[in-house]
Amino acid sequence: MHLWKSALIASLLTGPALPSALAAAGPRLDLDRVRPVPAGETIPIVDFFRPAQLRDPILNPGGTRVAALISPGDDHYRLIVVDLGTQKFDTLTAPGDADIYNIRWLNDQRLIFGLSTQKMYGVGLLSADAKNLNDCNALLQYCGASLVSVPRANRLRPLAWMRYDNGIAGGVVAVDTERRSKTPAKPKAGWNDYSAMFDNNNDHIVSRYPLPKVGLSCGYLADKDGELAFAFTADKGVLAMHRLADQAWEPCPIDLEKTDIFGSGNQPGEIAVSRSTEAGKPWTLQLMDAATGQAGAVLIQDKAYDFHGWLYRDPATGVIVGAVYQRSGPAVAWFDEDYRALQKILDGFFPGVIVRIRGNDETRKRFLVETFSDRQPSIYYSVDLEHRTVGLIKNSAPWIEPARMQPMNVMKYKTRDGRQLDAYVTLPAGASKQHPPPLIVLPHGGPWVRDEWGFDGEVQFLASRGYAVLQPNYRGSPGYEWMFPETDLWDFRKMHDDVTDATKALVGSGLVDADRVAIMGGSFGGYLAICGAVNEPALYRCAVTIAGIFDWSRVVGEQKYYEFDHPSYARMVRKLGDPKKEKEKFDEISPVRRIERVRAPVFVAHGGDDPVASVTESKRLISELEKYRVEHEALIVGREGHGMHHIDNQVELYARIEAFLDRHLMHAPPRTAAVPVAR
Repeated sequence: MHLWKSALIASLLTGPALPSALAAAGPRLDLDRVRPVPAGETIPIVDFFRPAQLRDPILNPGGTRVAALISPGDDHYRLIVVDLGTQKFDTLTAPGDADIYNIRWLNDQRLIFGLSTQKMYGVGLLSADAKNLNDCNALLQYCGASLVSVPRANRLRPLAWMRYDNGIAGGVVAVDTERRSKTPAKPKAGWNDYSAMFDNNNDHIVSRYPLPKVGLSCGYLADKDGELAFAFTADKGVLAMHRLADQAWEPCPIDLEKTDIFGSGNQPGEIAVSRSTEAGKPWTLQLMDAATGQAGAVLIQDKAYDFHGWLYRDPATGVIVGAVYQRSGPAVAWFDEDYRALQKILDGFFPGVIVRIRGNDETRKRFLVETFSDRQPSIYYSVDLEHRTVGLIKNSAPWIEPARMQPMNVMKYKTRDGRQLDAYVTLPAGASKQHPPPLIVLPHGGPWVRDEWGFDGEVQFLASRGYAVLQPNYRGSPGYEWMFPETDLWDFRKMHDDVTDATKALVGSGLVDADRVAIMGGSFGGYLAICGAVNEPALYRCAVTIAGIFDWSRVVGEQKYYEFDHPSYARMVRKLGDPKKEKEKFDEISPVRRIERVRAPVFVAHGGDDPVASVTESKRLISELEKYRVEHEALIVGREGHGMHHIDNQVELYARIEAFLDRHLMHAPPRTAAVPVAR
């Protein structure tokens, strides 16, 4: 019998506060300064980008301990485990330039987690006992390992995907977390070198699953009980799904070009998918039989958006009890009456913010709750239904004062082909039509991700410096697939046009200064920033690009070297086209080939060791800017990956961007005429 009903919850939430277990850990959990700077003092750049004081808290199955990632006073994430009964805690710090990530409970006592170095490279998987974290056990190393699942029937033998094994394609393996490494994970002298933690034998593997016979592996999916059930492959650019039957992979009749998989379903062989059920209507979230492709129960049918989110499962049964998803703002749907009742009460208890149930124990007595808004970073709470207590766990960013942040507003705009999409507009303090601020257009990366309503440190930093910020979702952004033909998902020129249409719509509103508009972005957003400078020289006064790609022909050609190891090349040729056969198209979508059109100053930043978008892209762009004598600045940082991830490099990057925007946008002289376009 579940122990919460509306009347009970109402009484619980008025009870005494649960002592903050993580706050009780003392100064070791605090950064050097956790209070906001005094009112009237400029908020320093670091406050918008510093690592969260606490993130990703999770309960063990019994609800007796909380594990989380913390970053107290430095730029690295370490592991903390707090006993909620005794308030005792233990921490584990990674060696050197390494971070702990992706923590999961195996059972009430043992955890599994990943270790990365330089904020780029996954080193391996480790396990540790909650009572003695420093005596951890190295499991898999140097094989691109990632956790697939924790089987309910044997929690101490999790399943992991080894992307490669001794130079060849790996697969899914079961790992014995009780077997000890031959080399201790932490030598008595301490973690001076992460390489000393591993024995390189992978002797914790106790069984292996077969590889699919056709195509390159792209991922694996377990059923609700954590047993391996499905595999995803790519062959000649075509994605396919397979199901495991009698230790062999059988193809599933599911078109992955028209179906998104969000997880396993509630029955054996069942999956939860988002797909089109009726032309001209958003994609539903529904259950499906993977062996036959037969549709099952519809879980969510939104009137305006395809489903894009994640499933919430009951920890005791693995059954889907809810889903968190995105519309113009965050939304949640509960399929279980008790969770629905609890959500209603929590929403009333925390007015004015979004409330999310992030986890609970198997008895449904203790819950982890997250609250956030567009001006407030995440704050985590514990709800103890058995003892009728609610208490703060930790504010992830106590140095942020919500009252000094600016609201994020939703703007609807129309594309030139008549579709209506969402954009988010954040105005600085004091902005009005009488005093319109300069505008920074900030298209997201991806491109197949979306901007979402909520706290965004980069946006708030720009707003704090007096800029309006526009974040346009464009075609290809999840939620809008139902509106467009499939070819539009790879039509980069139309994506650029959408960004332009959103910009002109906001400029036309009179809320921003039409004469002071810049475009800025990272990754694919950095590509769109240079597209804007090339194609709209009369619109943008300057551009900022971070870790961008600017020549798609070169990218496709580079991927060809890996066509037998990775599906990217065949996928790109199939979807984007063949540069050898479509030179004119690739010239059009590769802005580095048309830099002679650029009239605005450009700031170029890139990580020197970027494994996603080669730094060669930005070096080529810089060379072309020099060739055509376009005013520009550059920041290339070694030992950084895709974007800047070390806090000192982030602060330097945004200090340089702030100075660049101040010169070329904030205090730019007015333009009296449109800038001529070079032909």
